[in-house]
Amino acid sequence: MKRIFTAALLTLPLAACETSGESSGVAANDPEASARAACLRDVQLETGNSTATVLSSSFSQAGTEVIVGVGPQQARWRCIAYSDGTTDGIMSLTNEGSL
Repeated sequence: MKRIFTAALLTLPLAACETSGESSGVAANDPEASARAACLRDVQLETGNSTATVLSSSFSQAGTEVIVGVGPQQARWRCIAYSDGTTDGIMSLTNEGSL
């Protein structure tokens, strides 16, 4: 009985270490996650619509392409994010003539 109790106490600190950190499972220094966040922020500012979701991203050291869905219809917007936190090339991918 004493061994089981000691073993249980020894595993508690390890369990606490394994569960600490971000709950999303993405490291804070993940460059693709940072790019997605920067594009989401800037597309929301560009469109004036806070209802936006990252639909996809394609990581590249040169610049990460992020596709964001905006509004209830999830209109697609494209953004390029760079490692310094800046973005560029924000543009609608929706054929607005058909709306």
